[in-house]
Amino acid sequence: MGSKENMKNVTKKRPVIPNDMVSIIMPSFNTASYIAQSIRSVQRQTYPEWELIIVDDCSTDNTDEIVFRFLDDKRIHYIKNEKNQGAALSRNRALREAQGRWVAFLDSDDIWGKRKLEEQLKFMRENNYHFSYTKYEEMDEKSRKTGIMVSGPGRITKKKMYDYCWPGCLTVMYDREIVGNLQIADIKKNNDYAIWLKAVEKADCFFLNKCLALYRRGRKGSISTQGYTTLLKWHYRLFRGNGNSPLFSAFCTMRNIVFGMFKRVIYTKKTIK
Repeated sequence: MGSKENMKNVTKKRPVIPNDMVSIIMPSFNTASYIAQSIRSVQRQTYPEWELIIVDDCSTDNTDEIVFRFLDDKRIHYIKNEKNQGAALSRNRALREAQGRWVAFLDSDDIWGKRKLEEQLKFMRENNYHFSYTKYEEMDEKSRKTGIMVSGPGRITKKKMYDYCWPGCLTVMYDREIVGNLQIADIKKNNDYAIWLKAVEKADCFFLNKCLALYRRGRKGSISTQGYTTLLKWHYRLFRGNGNSPLFSAFCTMRNIVFGMFKRVIYTKKTIK
C-alpha cells in the first residue's frame, strides 16, 4: 500500500491511550436508511466511556443529513472522505483517529444491544483477555429478527483464524495496548478479516457466549448477497495480500470453504420462538 510511511508517522505520534475509553469504528456508505438505528444503539450503551468515529466514504444518499442530527453528542465524530476509497481505507482512517485503549467495530447498518460494551469489557478485564468476540443474531433488511443465532469457537488461535473468519465484525473488541495500532492493506472485501489476522498475531481471540448484537443480512450490495465464486476470489486476494504464497493462499481459501460449512452446521442455530 502506498501510504506505509504515513502510517508509521501516525503510529509514532499516538497520544497516551485513555484506559477506560472504547473507540468504536463505523465506516459508512449509502446507509442513510439504517445508520440512525446504529448510532442510537451506541448512545443507549450502559457503558458511557466511548467515542464513535464515523468515516463516510462519499455516500450519494442523505447520510450526511442523518448523521448531522447526532453531532450534538460530543462523543460522536464524523469524517467524510474527499473521494471514494473503500471500506479498508475508511476503517484505517477511523483507526488512526481512535483515542481509546479499547477498539470495537459496528457497521452502519448493524445494531448493538444496550449492554454490549459493558458485558464485553467485564469479560475481558476479569479474564485478562485482549481480543474477544460475542454471539449475534441475524435480522433482515427491515430490522426483523430472523431467529438465526451465530456463535463460534471458545478460543481462536492464529491457526484457527486462518481456517475461517469466525468473529462477526460487529461483535469484536481488542486492547490496543497489546494488539497495537493496526492498519491493513487496501483490499475491497474481507477487510475486517484482514484486521483479525493482524490482531491474532498478538493475542488469541476469546468468545463471550452472550448475544449482544444484531447483524443485518440481505441488504443489497452487502457481502452476504454475493455468489460463492466472487467470495472465493476475495478470500484468495485476502491471503495473498497478507504476504502468503499463491499455493498457501489457495490452500487457505479451500480450508475456508470447509470451515465455512462447519460453522453453518455447528455454530449457526435457529432459535425456538
